[in-house]
Order: sequence, then structure tokens, then C-alpha cells
Amino acid sequence: MKSEKRDYYEILGLQRNCEAGEIKKAYRRLAMEHHPDRNPGDHASEERFKELAEAYQVLSDGEKRSLYDQYGHAGPRNAGFQGFSGIEDILSQFADFFGGGFGGGGRGRGPRVEAGEDLQEQMTITLREAQKGCQKPLELTRLVHCAKCSGSGGKPGTQPIPCNTCGGRGQVAHSQGIFMIATTCPTCRGRGRVVKDKCDECKGGGVERKRESVLVNVPAGIDDGQTLRVPGKGMAGPAGGPPGHLYVTFHVEGDAQFERDGDDLYTEVALTFAQATLGARIAVPTLDDAVEIDVGAGTQPGTIKVLRGRGMPNVHGRGVGDLAVRLTVAVPKKLTAEQKKLVEELGEALGDAHAALKDDEEESGFFFKRKKKKR
Repeated sequence: MKSEKRDYYEILGLQRNCEAGEIKKAYRRLAMEHHPDRNPGDHASEERFKELAEAYQVLSDGEKRSLYDQYGHAGPRNAGFQGFSGIEDILSQFADFFGGGFGGGGRGRGPRVEAGEDLQEQMTITLREAQKGCQKPLELTRLVHCAKCSGSGGKPGTQPIPCNTCGGRGQVAHSQGIFMIATTCPTCRGRGRVVKDKCDECKGGGVERKRESVLVNVPAGIDDGQTLRVPGKGMAGPAGGPPGHLYVTFHVEGDAQFERDGDDLYTEVALTFAQATLGARIAVPTLDDAVEIDVGAGTQPGTIKVLRGRGMPNVHGRGVGDLAVRLTVAVPKKLTAEQKKLVEELGEALGDAHAALKDDEEESGFFFKRKKKKR
């Protein structure tokens, strides 16, 4: 004679007022303890495993649990609950649980939404565009959702149907030692559904190739080799999934007047012999308007003047770099007889006198030997 079923709460070692999380935790522990692969040939352990699965199946479902609390075992049974046909049925329904995930009541994770692939593109800009920041169009070809089916891949008015291979779970279970490992369904590729009536336009793919212009907001201070992400401008996702991202890597063209070192800029300005000797007020070019600086008398070739805050803005908003101006002296290649005579007379008058080099911080010749600023 078949013995009467035990109380489901007693089977899981729980009180009747326990929370849903306690039910899940108790079943997880006991099911792994009595798993058939851990207890080969142990008939008692196998029966215990079946008993635990039936208790969990009822108590983890709010409606079935309510019926059980009111009417005992007859409640769920009269509502159509028939338990499991065997061990394989339990392992199949709880595939996500034994594969490391945990779908309440063995319902699985459901269809998977898959994002589209990312795109990688290059963009060339000038140094002045990098300094100010700008908007530039980028021509590219990418996959977009089909306009006719909105990316579903099916004919308008139709809906995808559950996948027969995985039963709509998006995964199939495989035995591996004592565990059931859940892997992506090869038929629906994890989506849980398949398209039966395919769209005439995209042939069920849900996407179409399109040439378009994407407006890229170039941030001020971007440097050569840096990459910017443009959200949602990559390839469209399959089955109506969200698009990937567009990654734009910048090439900043060299500039004839300025050399860049991180957030700092470098340029050269030539003085006449008279300006270097007597001192002068000269105009210095910047990426904006020219600025005037004073050059002291006796300025030596190679002297560095540093203009604070006249370099490149930091792309992360951490201030602005400096502009280092190296002063050189322009030596004329040709002189008239009169000019040559005057220079000779000056040379005789100067003799071996040498102007002392300034050694203050502002005019240090080691400006560009500093370590690059972190960006």
C-alpha cells in the first residue's frame, strides 16, 4: 500500500509562514545534497530528490501554495498539478537551476534580447578643431532595423512562435557529471522564439544595410589616438534588439605652427638681432588671437617663454595646458657692404663680452623635458 504524502513544508524543513526566499534556499541546498549523480544507486536518495522537487514546484508558485495551504495535497491536484514523470523531467524543468542560474518554478529565463555589434571608425581632424571641439559628420554603412517589420523579421501582423527545440526557454540542458549545464539553444540562438512567416523585405533577418551620415560631437581637447563612444550608432540588434555603439578613434593632423605634447603646445618665434639685443615687444601666435609679450634686452637664442593657459583644454575638463614659446634669433644670410661694415664695427666694440643667461623658472630651457601630463 502506497504511503501518504508528507507535508511539503516538512519535506523542505520550513515553517508554514516562511518567505519565498527561504523556500528557494532550502530547495537549493537539499536538491544538491540528494542529486542522483551524487548518490549513484541510492534509491532512497532518488526518491527524496523527487519528493523535494514536487514540494518546491508547489510552494514556489504563489497560486499552488495558496491552494495547498487551504486544502492540502488535494488543492494543487484538483487544479491540475500532476507532479513530474521522472528524474529527467525534473532536470529538464529545472535546467537553469542546475546550470547555475535559478528560474523560479522551473520556468527558465525566457527569451534573450541580443544587442547589435559595435562599430569601429576613424576620423581625421585639425589641431584647431581639436582645441575648440566641433561637430563633424561621419559617413558610414551600418545595419538598421527593417522599416517594414520594425526588426522582428516577421510579416507585419504576425508574431514569432516559441522555439520547439528549447520550449521557449532559449537554452537547452546537457548532463555534465553531477550537474545539468544549460547552453544557448542552437535553433533560436537564445531568443526563445523563431519567425515562421518571414518578412518579404528583409527575408526574416530583421535588418537592412544603410548608408548614413552620423553627426559626431568632438569634445574640446581630444588627442591623437583617443576614442569616443557614440551610443546606439552601431549595428542594429537581431530580432529587434537594441543597436550596439559606434567607437570613433581620432587622428589629429600635425600643425605647421604648433607642436603638441599632451595638453601643452610648443612654437618658435624668431627675433631680429636688434630685438634680442635691445629688447622689444613682440606678437606671439596662439590657437586663438596673437598675444604680445615683452622680450628683455640680451635675450639669448633658445630662451623659453611660457604662456600659462594658452595650450589645449584637457578633454576630461581638468584645466588648460600651457604654450611654450622658444625664442630664436634670425641671422641674415646676405648683407650689403655697409651692413657688413656696421656688424664688424659692433663686433669690435663688443669684444669678448657675453650676456648672462637668465636662469629663472619662467625662462627655463627644460620646459619640454617635463613628463607628459596625464590625460
